[in-house]
Amino acid sequence: MRSHANPRQETLERTADLLRKSGFYLLDLQTFRPRSFDLLGRRDSLLLLIKVLKNVDALGEEGAASLQNIAWMMRGFPLLVGTTSGSQPLENGVVYNRYGLCIMTFETMEDYLINGVPPFLFSSPGGIFARIDGRRLKALREEHLVSLGAVADAVGVSRRTIQLYEEGAGAEVEVVERLERFFGAPLATPINPFGDRGSGRARETSESEPGQEETTDRMTESVVAELGGQGWRVRLVSRGPFDALARPEHHAAELLVMGVGDLENAARRARWLHDIARVAEGWSLFVVPELRSHESIEGTPLVAVNELKRRRDPESLFELIEERSDW
Repeated sequence: MRSHANPRQETLERTADLLRKSGFYLLDLQTFRPRSFDLLGRRDSLLLLIKVLKNVDALGEEGAASLQNIAWMMRGFPLLVGTTSGSQPLENGVVYNRYGLCIMTFETMEDYLINGVPPFLFSSPGGIFARIDGRRLKALREEHLVSLGAVADAVGVSRRTIQLYEEGAGAEVEVVERLERFFGAPLATPINPFGDRGSGRARETSESEPGQEETTDRMTESVVAELGGQGWRVRLVSRGPFDALARPEHHAAELLVMGVGDLENAARRARWLHDIARVAEGWSLFVVPELRSHESIEGTPLVAVNELKRRRDPESLFELIEERSDW
């Protein structure tokens, strides 16, 4: 039975149901603490890392940076689903952006995934905007033999602004509506919230490398340094079921979801690592001080620190992981 204890929990459960109905293979992480995201879902090549909050302002810059860091390394799309920003409700049909994260309401996401209705509006400093189909605008203007100045006078902007619209610039909603009335034709273009650069640079984190997080754990520092020397690109993660994500420098298609700690820590997190790696189409690994009787836990291979140091390159570590994996 669905819980209605609080609005955030209800939205989280509805979001999980929505993703399942939309064909996503879903992992729900809400019982794990701490975590950078609540839901991890894959459908074909699209990997979503979703954080659900009632008030999106509660995430903060540090939390957003951690989510960006993970999404960038996983080659996924970070998404924040919320209801309000401060005391103001978020509008349905609008894609918001903060700290480089795409933000939307559950209803906007539902319209897109279930009803096939994409959002047309995005929030940016100064208000709510729509992206104009610049080629269509120019074609209509030329078809009607109307000058830049005539269009500018009709909608109340400058000639240069109309020229910018024809080059693909966004416009305030009221201006778009006036342009559409003037030409008697639709001009706003839909937004793909999971990858459209027109949505206020919502996917910026997938295209630019975020800053590296830090750790005070000496064993984790040692493991990261060792992997770096063997040809891995490693990203530390401070808020998640894993301690680091890694990809080989020369074969970046492979992803390693890693934990570092003692056997008790491994027993607590191994299943999470295994399941996250499965959804992310990667491999899980837990590095321990030394091996005793088990070479894997809950599907996650264990590797002792001294074994790791004997590896020469990513390929030799993958050989060991494959030997101890149940995939």
